Amino acid sequence: MKSDLHIHTNYSDGVFSPEKLVDTAIEVGLDVVALTDHDNVLSYDVAQKYLNENPEKKLTVLRGIEVNTMYKTEEVHILGYFMDVENSDFKNLIDFQQKARITQAEEIIALLNKKEGINIKFDDIKIQVAEGGSIGRPHIAKAISNVGGTNSVMDAYEKYINDESPVYVQRKTVTPHDAVEVIYDAGGIPVIAHPYNLEDPEELIKSLMNCGLRGIEAYHRRHTPAIVEYFSSMAEELGLIVTGGSDFHTPNIMNGQIMLGKNFVPEWIYDKLIEEKKRLDMA
Repeated sequence: MKSDLHIHTNYSDGVFSPEKLVDTAIEVGLDVVALTDHDNVLSYDVAQKYLNENPEKKLTVLRGIEVNTMYKTEEVHILGYFMDVENSDFKNLIDFQQKARITQAEEIIALLNKKEGINIKFDDIKIQVAEGGSIGRPHIAKAISNVGGTNSVMDAYEKYINDESPVYVQRKTVTPHDAVEVIYDAGGIPVIAHPYNLEDPEELIKSLMNCGLRGIEAYHRRHTPAIVEYFSSMAEELGLIVTGGSDFHTPNIMNGQIMLGKNFVPEWIYDKLIEEKKRLDMA
């Protein structure tokens, strides 16, 4: 099964709607996709409804999530698959994360106005995501650029969306241990996302295993073959599964590539994910 287990839609910081994502996935020859928007699971129902209304479109869609967390001074992302989204702790986790995103945006808006004279409104940010979706730094940066505060989104990041900026406020988010535990207790499979940029990934991964971590995202578009081998070997040694995905947000404008489902995820990845879900259900 050709799969891509890490994809974003316009319910967070992706540009494609769930429907457009389904069509694109089919076009590039995928059999399975996991929708893993930041801190919400809303895109799954939209995509599934679209597939139900168009039975000629053949694609398996998995409900996933990517939870943004903080560990010491590092941002750590935790992927989750197959959670019971009605689980009360899981619902509370999402609620907490969504409120933290709104608070961060409102505080940055106030500081931009007060210290830089850049007047953006919350609606300028909210309008960029689908109803109920997760606002974040990319949307704030784009709002700054749209009102003329900078010449480009990249300039907005360099000037305002970073820890050195006097108008930037860190989001008060959960720890990776919190996210892993909640996903696991909700019947899901917690996986550490793209660990290539963590200072000491092995130490953190071993610590997260105590809370229920079950996988490492070894296959990722930013992982070189050597990095893939490193994390695959680590997963085998620790008894964890390996997952992978494109982390798709938007087509690559520079060379016209879609990048969704780029052929670097082995076909056995999906099978191992299903096997792990069955194993957890029987435990």
